[in-house]
Amino acid sequence: MIAMKIKAILAIGIFLAGILLLSMTYSALAAPPPQGVQYSTPTPGPDGRIIYIVKAGDTCTSISLMTGVSEAYLRQTNHLDENCKLIEGASLVIGIGGPAFSSPSPGPSPSPTPILPTATPSQSGSAKVCVALFNDVNGDGKRQADTDAFDNYIVEGTEPIVIGGAVSLTSLTGPYSQTLDTVVGLDPVCFADVPLGKYTVSAAVPDGFNPTTVLTYELEVNPGDSAYVNFGAQIKVETTPSSAKKVSPWLGVFGALLLLVGVGLGVYAWRMKKPA
Repeated sequence: MIAMKIKAILAIGIFLAGILLLSMTYSALAAPPPQGVQYSTPTPGPDGRIIYIVKAGDTCTSISLMTGVSEAYLRQTNHLDENCKLIEGASLVIGIGGPAFSSPSPGPSPSPTPILPTATPSQSGSAKVCVALFNDVNGDGKRQADTDAFDNYIVEGTEPIVIGGAVSLTSLTGPYSQTLDTVVGLDPVCFADVPLGKYTVSAAVPDGFNPTTVLTYELEVNPGDSAYVNFGAQIKVETTPSSAKKVSPWLGVFGALLLLVGVGLGVYAWRMKKPA
């Protein structure tokens, strides 16, 4: 009798172990990949500003998590108090983009940003084109930039310039072609005394960076214009294996074998217990 009880207990244990292994394998293979929160970036307005309309229940934290814009940027750009108090229906600036007509794929398109500081129109009738190749820290394709009352950039809340890159301005209607290297700091590099006409503005990112916007943009300038174009790039991130534990399909096979062995031992114990 003792031997029969031991066999029955052993059969039940093997059976349960098999079920456990099969469930682990099924869960690992059937679990869908985690889905992030999806947020559709609003279309930039004619002035280049990207606006978010505050909804009921919104906080600076929830808007920051949803849009990828820092709370500090929200407070500074929209002149909010320390508690970041929001009013339902209010318009918040969450970035600088470009007009809706300049959004070719792939990726966000660089665009003129007339709300950035502009220079006094040139007396010679030529134009000025300034180009920023910025470190797109959050990868949203929009430059977070903040300025004070004197149009000077504020370090906190402004994405800096990528060092080691280059920007070019090439005429589509004449011989003009210039290339400038990016410089450390927050200010774009500027092409002065640009004749009127149509141009291609382009950027080259340095090693260790990936572009987050299209790196070419066509621009038409007129006498006295001051145009600003932003290109984004982000530091390359080395991919690492998923932290989730990978369960081998062989565990499922082993679990099935354990189930069969458990069932077999159970049947054997039942037959031995059954009177002749």
